[in-house]
Amino acid sequence: MFKSINPTNGEIISTYSQHDRDEVKTIIDQTHKAWLKWKEIPFTERAALMQKAADVLLAEKEKYGRLMVLEMGKTMKQAVAEVEKCAACCNFYAEHAKAFLSNEEIETDAHASYIAYNPLGVVLAVMPWNFPFWQVFRFAAPALMGGNAALLKHASNVMGCAMAIEEVFLKAGFPENLFRTLRIPGSEVTGVIENPLVKAVTLTGSVGAGSAVAKKAGEMIKKTVLELGGSDPYLVLEDADIEYAVETCVTSRLINGGQSCIAAKRFIIVQDVYERFEKLFVEKMKTKKMGDPFADDTVLGPQARENLRDELHDQVLKSIEKGARCLLGGYIPDQKGAWYPPTVLVDVQPGMPAYEEEMFGPVAALIRAKDEANAIRIANDSVFGLGAAVFTRNKTRGQKIAEEKLNAGCCFVNDFVKSDPRLPFGGINESGYGRELSYLGIREFLNVKTVWVR
Repeated sequence: MFKSINPTNGEIISTYSQHDRDEVKTIIDQTHKAWLKWKEIPFTERAALMQKAADVLLAEKEKYGRLMVLEMGKTMKQAVAEVEKCAACCNFYAEHAKAFLSNEEIETDAHASYIAYNPLGVVLAVMPWNFPFWQVFRFAAPALMGGNAALLKHASNVMGCAMAIEEVFLKAGFPENLFRTLRIPGSEVTGVIENPLVKAVTLTGSVGAGSAVAKKAGEMIKKTVLELGGSDPYLVLEDADIEYAVETCVTSRLINGGQSCIAAKRFIIVQDVYERFEKLFVEKMKTKKMGDPFADDTVLGPQARENLRDELHDQVLKSIEKGARCLLGGYIPDQKGAWYPPTVLVDVQPGMPAYEEEMFGPVAALIRAKDEANAIRIANDSVFGLGAAVFTRNKTRGQKIAEEKLNAGCCFVNDFVKSDPRLPFGGINESGYGRELSYLGIREFLNVKTVWVR
């Protein structure tokens, strides 16, 4: 039995029964049968259905946004924006999938030689709770447009969102069973991967979960794409617009309650501007209201679950024990729910959780660097490599650092890291491998086929 618990007050919203193994096998069989027909459907018909999915999302964005708020605590403003972004992703692939997957002619000594793109079949998506709609749609839109079928194993605390997403595709007119939700715990995922009808797996989640899925998929010789954790460094150089950098950094640290893989987490400031940045940063963080996620002026709602909040607080306490100073927040409010306030740690050094680990919540780690070279070294001193940003008035300088010096999959200059359907998204090192979105994302779960005609 899965329970959806409102993180604002700890009350149970809904319960969902778990699929047993026979039900899981039946769903996989049904999804495979749906795929056998779907892969023959032309792009124009797929695109029309995907555009209808976008229409359904936009027509009911308040309903779906409210569900996200209730299940995992993000603000209503951000929840509605997430639904809108999902609709934009559907429209993007409806418009561009055919061009992305058109045959590519290669000149050889053959009469004809080219690359063709064929769907693989049923793809399993293991998805997290932090962006319960967006994480799914950024996989599902390209996967379905590419001719695949999809199985969703969503996080247990957002099962209502999982069922709602399945509803979106049915309302849009997609074939029954082409997109299905498996109501199973994480321990049952290996059994799904072992099913011969499941051809590939994508996972967004923790390093541990990604490693387990990759191990099983590797054993079964099945393709995987992993988008895992991040401890994104934001470099602030001496020539940066400090007021703008502070505003942007605070926004990135608190977006989605601080529960984002690509949220700013480590702020590395060169010493010439460190004191000014720290002062303005703390002042700005103090102004951000924590409260009712349905209120228009709320910036920070509760964390998604109390146990996750407690883990975050433990990281803060351990960092303080090792010498970090807490200038703001750093406590658990005396009230029901999974609340945690905007928190700022300074004097952060190697060996502390705030330096070494992903802090998945509204905790900012400020790190002083001697100069640009030292800042880059600190930025790259991480097992992760998802996103990074650099702030400087010299765009040429910033671009060179982003392109050549920072070890991450997504590097931004003078802005916070964000995903965009037009651009590939993913990381390196323990942040995972493979890419989502753009034309690279839609090709991840396709047979890139060489055709040669004498």
